[in-house]
Amino acid sequence: MKLKRGYHHGNLRQALVEAALSLISEKGPQGFTLSEAAKAADVTPAAVYRHFTGRDELLAEVARQGFDIFGALMEYAYDQGRPTALAAFEATGRAYLAFARKYPGHYQAMFESGLSFADHPDLAQVSRKASETLDAAAAGLSRHLPPDRRPPAAMVSAHVRAFSHGVVELYARGPAPGPFAPEDLLEAGIGIYLRGLGLLPPDR
Repeated sequence: MKLKRGYHHGNLRQALVEAALSLISEKGPQGFTLSEAAKAADVTPAAVYRHFTGRDELLAEVARQGFDIFGALMEYAYDQGRPTALAAFEATGRAYLAFARKYPGHYQAMFESGLSFADHPDLAQVSRKASETLDAAAAGLSRHLPPDRRPPAAMVSAHVRAFSHGVVELYARGPAPGPFAPEDLLEAGIGIYLRGLGLLPPDR
């Protein structure tokens, strides 16, 4: 498999990222070598090492670009808490699924490659934007609870991230194993969670 695109001086780095994305879709984030990425981009391995010291560094760049896209998408979905705190909160959950569907290679590099933020501190920095948006959405919703019944916003957003990630892993990247669409499962699950917090009426 070779990418059917040329490159010029200055964009070989991005050509290698695109090669990695193609290989991730075929073999998973840990299923290819840097030499295979070079072959897919139609360059020599020596050319690759001028840009990346190893596969993990290439995966980290794929993940970094993914977090950039993810953060922008979450911010757009949140829309500064409009039209309501609840609608904005639910929109961030749907955006999570939309990102995983549209950018599966980036998603796998970000969340399934085993990359350590300690080894790649730039990933921690770029991922913070999406986390801060989710925290803001959770904080806006939590303000509707009495202070003594209000969980930390970071905990609420962590719960929704975990639930969204589980739906993606089980249902969103292939044929649904049951009669329910991933979006319906996520919406129902978030509804149950919010009712438990007292943020939705029982019949919502």
